[in-house]
Amino acid sequence: MPERDLYDVLGVPRTATTDEIKKAYRRLAKKYHPDVNPGNRAAEEKFKEVTAAAEVLSDQKRRELYDEFGADSLRSGFDPGKADAYRQWKRQAPRGGAPYDFGDFREVNVGDYGTFDFGSLFEDLFGDRGGRGRGRRPPPVAPQGAHAEAELEVELRDAVLGAERDVRVGHRTLRVKIPKGVVDGSNIRLAGQGAPAPGGHGKAGDLYLKIKLQKHHWLRRDGKDLYLDLPITVPEAVMGGEVTLPTFEGPVSLRIPPGTQSGKKMRLRGKGLPDLRGGERGDMYATVQIVIPEREAGLERAARMFEGLYEGDPRAGISL
Repeated sequence: MPERDLYDVLGVPRTATTDEIKKAYRRLAKKYHPDVNPGNRAAEEKFKEVTAAAEVLSDQKRRELYDEFGADSLRSGFDPGKADAYRQWKRQAPRGGAPYDFGDFREVNVGDYGTFDFGSLFEDLFGDRGGRGRGRRPPPVAPQGAHAEAELEVELRDAVLGAERDVRVGHRTLRVKIPKGVVDGSNIRLAGQGAPAPGGHGKAGDLYLKIKLQKHHWLRRDGKDLYLDLPITVPEAVMGGEVTLPTFEGPVSLRIPPGTQSGKKMRLRGKGLPDLRGGERGDMYATVQIVIPEREAGLERAARMFEGLYEGDPRAGISL
């Protein structure tokens, strides 16, 4: 049975763009994936076929060679360098064909280009055919399966401290190591956990887990820095004191200076997000929020004592 044209396998025209080819592959891979069709051998073979076609046609250089030489470019031992040399010679040949004596496709004089060993060229490109080649065809190289992608939601705690988690991917449960410092868009590569190799032989592709950080109830993230609203009492704001602040590594003590105002940022150096590439770690900033007690009988009397302590209007100078 003749080999199917790769464009027909994906159902795209030969003029299809790379994006159109990838879109067609995603649609077919989703339809025929073994996880969607458990036990269906026909679907599994179809999945391998479209995966192999997409690997060739989504690679610009391999696609050009396939367009030029067809299925021969997919054979073991195909030499792209010699193929380019042959293609360049063919483009320069006189219109109407090359007026050279090819004989048995061995050494041929091609005019200004000198002597060209076509026997060696076609033997290296397409293997030994009909027993005329000068060497045994090299063993076939098993193709690799397609790479796959999935999204992985990660808690901020795990991004700061690192962790190992069991992750469900399709019908499989994988143990994943989450490195310190991952952020939105980071990728974790799981070698050999992608699509199986076409035909069941060769290496499976890799699985790339794209990180999405979950929002934290108390913390906000800006780059590698973390921000926390820190409630303090009126006496703590007026007289100062020591307060306990939680961090992912455990509680720390923070000194509140006397006369601290709401909105003041207190910096804890090196308590933010680690750098995935090993650079300097971010900081944590505690933003002071002065908490007024619930209304009680004595609260209003205490507040009136403060009225005479203000010098001028605290809102003076604000304009829009």
